[in-house]
Amino acid sequence: MVKKEVSRIRNRCKRREVHAKVKAEKKKVKKSERTKRQREALELGDEAPPKQVPRTLENTREVDETIVQPDDLEVVADEAEDEFQPYFSGKETPKILITTRPRPSRELFHFVGDLMQVIPNAFFYPRKSFEVKAICKHAEEGGFTHVFILSEKYKACNGLLVSHLPCGPTVFFKVSNVTPGAKIAHHGQPTAHVPELILNNFNTRLGHRVGRFLGSFFPHAPEFRGRQVVTFHNQRDFLFVRHHRYVFDEKKAKSVPEINNPKKIKSAGDGSKAIAAGGIRARLQELGPRFTLKLRWLQEGTFDTKFGEYEWLHKRKEMDTTRRRFHL
Repeated sequence: MVKKEVSRIRNRCKRREVHAKVKAEKKKVKKSERTKRQREALELGDEAPPKQVPRTLENTREVDETIVQPDDLEVVADEAEDEFQPYFSGKETPKILITTRPRPSRELFHFVGDLMQVIPNAFFYPRKSFEVKAICKHAEEGGFTHVFILSEKYKACNGLLVSHLPCGPTVFFKVSNVTPGAKIAHHGQPTAHVPELILNNFNTRLGHRVGRFLGSFFPHAPEFRGRQVVTFHNQRDFLFVRHHRYVFDEKKAKSVPEINNPKKIKSAGDGSKAIAAGGIRARLQELGPRFTLKLRWLQEGTFDTKFGEYEWLHKRKEMDTTRRRFHL
């Protein structure tokens, strides 16, 4: 029955019943077609038709000339001499100063605490009435390499300004979907170990630039004993930030009951009863916090909105003309 015909049924109970029946029939047909394709793939083997890939915004994105190829020697040479190379080579250890807007709320303090558990060697200083330029100057004198300034709206963090010292660049992210670690179900407690870092899906020149900026927040000598990992996953220019711990569960070997489950017994060559093999199962335990970043602008040098020169500035009306255009 066509959807329009179902909607014409005036009795609500009857309409709901017919709709459920039509939905079940479609599900049954879809399952049978999937089973048929799987059976044909097993029978044909290598000659089976290729698996159909669904159309998504990612695989139908606009062609971008700035997408970096793995064998691009020019990009490799540029990154070997940029501002962030000392952090990736281990010659310099990042030291982060975190502050907030003037008169922050209690919720923003909680987010600062979570952020300090994610990023090693981070220190919090109250903003008071200091301007951003003065904060950057004092941070440089104190040996800090980065300054984080968090803003908020309606008691929720909505912006992150990061300035790399002493020569920049400076970046501003819009922050959204903040979930504190304490509100994540079955969350773990982070330790002081240096985490591993995963930068995923930064494909363009701008994406490489932003990815290396994010990578400069962390020492590149992870302590694998802590089994902690921080992930920056780029999807459609939204950067999803997650903090996890690897957990390894040992599966105990169990003997298969001979009488109760005769179908599950696998005979060995010598006629003895088969034993279910044990092993180790790996899983992820989220530590928190979780939040999302959206790049708004990237500026050369330290923070200077009056005379600073922008490397990239998001102009919504000019750039967001199609859903299939991505910049990172």
